[in-house]
Amino acid sequence: MKILVVGAGLSGSVIARELADSGLVVTVIDKRPHVAGNCYDYINNIGIRIHKYGPHLFHTSNQQVFDYLSRFTDWLPYRHRVKALLKDGSLVTIPVNKETSLIVGKENVLDIFYRPYSKKMWGVPIEALDPSIMGRVPIREDMNEDYFPNDLYQGLPKHGYTVMATRILEHTNISVELEKPFESGMVRKFDHVFNSMAIDEFFGFRHGVLPYRSIKFHHFDLPVPNLFNRPSVNFTHDGPFTRLTEWKNLPGHGAHAYLTSITVEEPCDFSENEFERYYPVKDVDGLNRALYARYAAMTPANMTFIGRCGLYAYLDMHQAVSTALAISKKFLQR
Repeated sequence: MKILVVGAGLSGSVIARELADSGLVVTVIDKRPHVAGNCYDYINNIGIRIHKYGPHLFHTSNQQVFDYLSRFTDWLPYRHRVKALLKDGSLVTIPVNKETSLIVGKENVLDIFYRPYSKKMWGVPIEALDPSIMGRVPIREDMNEDYFPNDLYQGLPKHGYTVMATRILEHTNISVELEKPFESGMVRKFDHVFNSMAIDEFFGFRHGVLPYRSIKFHHFDLPVPNLFNRPSVNFTHDGPFTRLTEWKNLPGHGAHAYLTSITVEEPCDFSENEFERYYPVKDVDGLNRALYARYAAMTPANMTFIGRCGLYAYLDMHQAVSTALAISKKFLQR
């Protein structure tokens, strides 16, 4: 069989590798000039590793996923810890733990940390969001400072996500074509297509546009050895930015004696950022999910939609890999 995979991110790369390992011939295309999708990282001009599309921090309790990716990378142990910058310039732990609650007052937690962030991140009041979105960052009653306190496996690929994705795609049955967008005529040339493009775009927005939130990433090199001495700082103000990443504070991300590299994130509607789709909008009434279901029902027999945009679902990296493995297994069994 001849297989086309649209998108060289984690979902597409894992599916391509699984099918290639089973003897199928796979062509992978991506409209971007690189593999690894939103996980793509690179070394900047001062020797610091940058994640172009925001920080990606691997964490999971799924041993199958961890073992699978460990075939293609060694790991640098890292447990993510985040601070939030208050109006008085002090830093407190987030997700909110017992110490943070005591500092700001438990009755103020919602208004300081959740309400302004939700308005910036999602463009709507917190009440308009599905409660599961806020449940991703729970308030804790202990003193634990870990962002992912319960995940068994946490770390960063020793040589970066781009190298890891490149290794996944290194197979004699896989060919990769970059800067090559999907065209409808390609479907006729392959027996099956695994498609990570936005499902509403594939169908020409026939039933309407599925909304997404996007992020503008502002990268800066600053003439200081270190700014915050920690990787991530969230902002609690009502300005346009949500957080800052200082890359040299992540293990294996380089060093510089008198410069540091940071990225500041500015959420926006995807229409304001060249239609870069990052976060499906999970509204409290489920209207967006219902619209997705209408598109999904139209899926051709020789096509499977994959990834965040194809499934209209927020997927962490481990979930993207787990879902890709399950999709591959089901396809091969069929």
